[in-house]
Amino acid sequence: MALGLFSRNKDSASSQAITADRPYIPAEKVKLTGDPLRQALQTRRFGRILQGRRQWADHPDFKKTYDAASQALDECFALVPEGFVSIAMSIFDQPGSPEKDSETEPFLLARHAVTNAEYQLFVDAGAYEDLELWPEEIWPHLIDFKDGTGESGPRFWQGGRHHRDLASHPVVGISFYEAAAYADWAGYRLPTEVEWQMAAGWRIRSSAHVHRRYPWGDALNLNCCNIWASGHGGTLPVNACPDGAAPNGVLQLIGNVWEWTAADFEAVDRDGRQVVGETLLKVIRGGAYDTYFPWQAVSAFRSGLGCVARAHNVGFRCAMNLPQD
Repeated sequence: MALGLFSRNKDSASSQAITADRPYIPAEKVKLTGDPLRQALQTRRFGRILQGRRQWADHPDFKKTYDAASQALDECFALVPEGFVSIAMSIFDQPGSPEKDSETEPFLLARHAVTNAEYQLFVDAGAYEDLELWPEEIWPHLIDFKDGTGESGPRFWQGGRHHRDLASHPVVGISFYEAAAYADWAGYRLPTEVEWQMAAGWRIRSSAHVHRRYPWGDALNLNCCNIWASGHGGTLPVNACPDGAAPNGVLQLIGNVWEWTAADFEAVDRDGRQVVGETLLKVIRGGAYDTYFPWQAVSAFRSGLGCVARAHNVGFRCAMNLPQD
């Protein structure tokens, strides 16, 4: 069950599907080193390296690797300051509808969504076979987390490989559990819904109490995002639309792909009844390249999607707590 995912030709093939005039070119395989610490750096598990001071303290390359991971984190993540948000608790956000106010603490958020190339490292490292990364209740579903050729991986891949031309595009066709497993594997986590809205609405604590409708301001600008009206017709690389960045440089919080959050979707309908789905619903945010109605592509709009759904227009980005000295 999905709520509010209205899009033009929503049931058509994914933008990442390969048509007859666009042959599928699988990404080349990368040979991973057998040294666990060096492999963590090679596979961009920067958060895991920072958490492994005791685990790898005696490794001869630890300091050099730790410094490299720290620098990479500074480049890949941005600080979201403390603030507060108001989240609509009904599927129809109208004046007088119930809202939930929440405070947010400072945290780090990835500057862009996880790409196909980044997720490929997760697949190649054998993460789908590592049961420690997956909740026990999801183990029976792992057999369903296959690509178009029956290999472990996102729904729209083939032969366990992403399309080479889409390496820098956001990965899609992954469930909430796949997104959460990747984040844990890399040493991160998924953002909470409150954190996501703070990052997109930038409602910092100040006398102004300003809430932005979009990360870049209050007016819709189709050059700042990739939604249906932008006319791109598919996903863009994760570094596209730089004018749409939030004040801290975080990109594409609006458009390109919806993003999984860690939050359960809780909302009521017009009659005050709790909205439920066939499976647990998780909150997704931000809109996608095929979001037709602009009012759905704003910082405060929320929707829910079944946690095992592997949609053509849903990806994710990672978050982490501020490092503790």
